[in-house]
Amino acid sequence: MQHLFPFAEYWVFYLCFVTFILVVLLLDLGVFHKKSHEVSFKEAAIWTCVWVSIAMLFNYGLYVYCLNTLPSNPFVVAGTDTKALAGQLALEFLSGYVMEQALSVDNLFVFVVVFKFFGIAAQYQHRVLFFGFLGAIVFRGIFITLGSVLMSYQGVVIFFGAFLIFTGFKMLFAPEKPLEPEKNPIIKLVKKFLPVSSQLHGQNFFVHENALFKATPLFVCLLFLEVTDIVFAVDSVPAIFALTKEPLIVFTSNAFAILGLRSMYFMLARIMDKFHYLKFGLAFVLMFVGVKMAWLNEKFAGHFPITISLGIIAGVIILSILASFIFPKREGV
Repeated sequence: MQHLFPFAEYWVFYLCFVTFILVVLLLDLGVFHKKSHEVSFKEAAIWTCVWVSIAMLFNYGLYVYCLNTLPSNPFVVAGTDTKALAGQLALEFLSGYVMEQALSVDNLFVFVVVFKFFGIAAQYQHRVLFFGFLGAIVFRGIFITLGSVLMSYQGVVIFFGAFLIFTGFKMLFAPEKPLEPEKNPIIKLVKKFLPVSSQLHGQNFFVHENALFKATPLFVCLLFLEVTDIVFAVDSVPAIFALTKEPLIVFTSNAFAILGLRSMYFMLARIMDKFHYLKFGLAFVLMFVGVKMAWLNEKFAGHFPITISLGIIAGVIILSILASFIFPKREGV
């Protein structure tokens, strides 16, 4: 399968984009959050708006770039309406960004439970999420690279489509199991080979204690979040490939969604339990993109209309959030 933005010709863009992400993250940690502190709702809301604005500016820039370069792109089929194609690619980025943000809400629930389990104070949570998302971007890049190769085989596409449908049904009907970090095999392995301190030591991930080099609960918490994100990526990366076949769009929309997830967590952490109908919306979204990947795209000459996909995804998420507030969860349920 030939992409419009092959890595061999766009490696400079990838390098510049990753550099931009690293610079922004370093400014975030080294300047704006140099001193560990509890992130307030106001600060989180401002940063959420900043990250969303940056993503939308990138989306507009992508549209303008495609508008000017697609007419001379050798991989564009002759006779293609390049203006319409540029608009479609911009909508694909927006759809991927919205869906990744929506699916990442599940991560926010995990953050609440994990931070509570490990006893991570509010002022240190930003530091854990910073390094956690740095690792997440690396792993997403690996998954997307593999996905761009595997998705060229129709059998693999159908497999992942069926997997997403199954995951959606499981989310919809399977009873929720409590998160138990102490039973995670990765955590057990770490504690087996690396001494772990019994208490926090400020914002340090490692410490010398009783003449031993030990990991702190902050590091164990970080490791658990990394493993959790890898599990979530198994769902989210194939889901975005159902919306676009361009790895460049999958990677950039994923990266921007992950960048804004930290601020969203601090903004919504106190009201996460109110979104009790959101899991049904997310389940429907996964089933929809699974059907789209395995069947609908082929029925629509290889690509189901992106405007309809975006409308369905955004509509379902908004309705599930509204339903959560209109029909609040009863106490003890």
